[in-house]
Amino acid sequence: MASDSNDVENEIDHLRAELERHSRLYYVEARPEISDLEFDKLLKQLEQLELDHPEFDSPDSPTHKVGGEPIEGFQTVPHRLPMLSIDNAFDEEALAEFDQRLNKLLGEEPREYTVEYKIDGAAVAIVYEDGVLTRGVTRGNGREGDDITHNVRTIRGVPLHLTGENIPAVLEVRGEAFIANSDFAAIRAAQEERGEQPFANPRNATAGALKLLDPKLCAERQIRFFAHGAGYLEGAEYRTHIEFIDALKVMGIPVTPDVHALADFPAALEYAHSLIDDLHALNFEIDGIVLKLNDLALRQQVGNTSKSPRWVIAYKWEKYEAVTRVEEIAIQVGKTGTLTPVANLEPVEIAGTTVSRSSLHNRDEIERLGVCVGDWVVVEKAGKIIPHVVRVEEHRRDGSEQPFIFPTRCPECDSEVTQDEGGVYIRCVNPQCPAQLRETLRYFGSRSAMDIEGLGIRHIEQLVDAGLLGSIPDVFRLQQHRDAITGLDRIGEKSVDNLVASIEDAKTRPLWRLLTGLNIRHVGTTNARVLTERFGTLDEIVCQSEESLAEVDEIGPVIAHSVCTFFSSPVGQEIVADLRELGLNFGEPVPARPTSEGGPLEAKTVVATGTLSRFTRDEIKEAIHRHGGKASSSVSKKTDFLLAGEKAGSKLEKAQKLGVTVISEAEFLKMIGE
Repeated sequence: MASDSNDVENEIDHLRAELERHSRLYYVEARPEISDLEFDKLLKQLEQLELDHPEFDSPDSPTHKVGGEPIEGFQTVPHRLPMLSIDNAFDEEALAEFDQRLNKLLGEEPREYTVEYKIDGAAVAIVYEDGVLTRGVTRGNGREGDDITHNVRTIRGVPLHLTGENIPAVLEVRGEAFIANSDFAAIRAAQEERGEQPFANPRNATAGALKLLDPKLCAERQIRFFAHGAGYLEGAEYRTHIEFIDALKVMGIPVTPDVHALADFPAALEYAHSLIDDLHALNFEIDGIVLKLNDLALRQQVGNTSKSPRWVIAYKWEKYEAVTRVEEIAIQVGKTGTLTPVANLEPVEIAGTTVSRSSLHNRDEIERLGVCVGDWVVVEKAGKIIPHVVRVEEHRRDGSEQPFIFPTRCPECDSEVTQDEGGVYIRCVNPQCPAQLRETLRYFGSRSAMDIEGLGIRHIEQLVDAGLLGSIPDVFRLQQHRDAITGLDRIGEKSVDNLVASIEDAKTRPLWRLLTGLNIRHVGTTNARVLTERFGTLDEIVCQSEESLAEVDEIGPVIAHSVCTFFSSPVGQEIVADLRELGLNFGEPVPARPTSEGGPLEAKTVVATGTLSRFTRDEIKEAIHRHGGKASSSVSKKTDFLLAGEKAGSKLEKAQKLGVTVISEAEFLKMIGE
């Protein structure tokens, strides 16, 4: 009998350990091994065993995350350390002012910032004592909040006891409780089926769930949690925010994803923009990006105001939403063959603009959203960000919706498509694909590349249809077909004259522009400049091995492979041969670096800011490089000159504080002899 009892206890312990492991894999490490259905089966098995053998029940069992007995009311409890609010910035100028305030407090030396999402949920503090969850508290008024421990225990991914070593005696974790967009859509669909009024948005549904007296009802809302900081601590010390976040992961606590430490403010701002560009891929709502000092000692040094810490700021924007219907999902083929699904929407006004299209980015995004043709969807526009589909309004489905089947062949040329190895994008492999040709030619003539006036998409389509454009070299053969072009619809003689003249000018464009326009994967203006400065001529670039290219700073193996693949391909070789025959500028050999005096900007770092009358943004960088200088985007003590145009802002102020020489556009022109 004792043996049977031991077997049951061992099985219960095994199931609890397995459920905790799978929960950690899903919520903390984002690499689940089993499906939700399989997880639920294990949980049901454990529930039954605990029901049959109550002597083995434990308050730390995963089964208690589905909710215990209702409580009679909420108790207000004090926070050991206040939960202060965060100051907001609504533009980059306000962000720069935040950095400047820290300069005054800490000096001008570079300092690390961490950058992370600001989750749009409900602020919660969770307390562990000796590794066991003992309390959960709402933010309240910042000094005290409601004890919601009974509901916090039901939050998905929040461990009831911590794992690993070096667990603090007391650990107060602060973060955001939220409902994932996919879960919220399912919850609203279930409400509609029951005849209930659906929740308005995930944030309100989360806050309401945490204030329910019955934890079983809270558990039904499928709340999750991301930690983003520390409150009161005993028995542990951390040097940086990243070190603390990494420690939480080891203990099994889910943290805000994609948190990184950056070397200085410009790098932090650049990373913040990269996070903003990828908002469409998130399964949760955010209302900003947060910048924090990484060094915890520096945080102590700068301290707090009466309302907010001085070491953190939230870069926020106004969010606008609208509900509209997906009329069609179409596929666009890009210049590198990427098949991009686009939702054609019933036109809807969002923040003063009419939105009728939204990229769905890739096949994985369609599957994540679960979007079908005919679905009603929530479309969000946050600040200047391109509108994107947030979630499907599943409760509004009537059965007429049609799942979208991602094509297995290119919709433009019927060639086979392949998925990037280790990536999410699916591409047409036919280099002669008409759609790729149109987009390649459009990009070739754009301002970022060869800057050919009149080579817009409308004229390109006409020229391709007329058989006058079939490749990049054909652009420079258009001069031979002036009469044929003039005969095309809606292309007048003046337009033809401008196009032909611009094509002739383009033959002398710098090599980096030609290299940019060739549409080599991973080679944009920056990498094209790097290659041009390092090797000088196109012939020299073409003859490099993959290994020699990879050794160049800022290039690396991925770009090197892409460059070599292009120039060794029959298409690439034919393009180079044709462009040589047509007389394009293939660059100049890199001269030996002078041992004495070089160009007027030799070894000088120049930052340009404000509006210039003679130069565009790309042209001023080109001019700086052409005269031996290095063009930088941020001001530091290493900056030699700040070129200040009209409406110069925070960079001018920083340069003046650092004692950097400030020059006008006229002085710059005199300096370079132009």
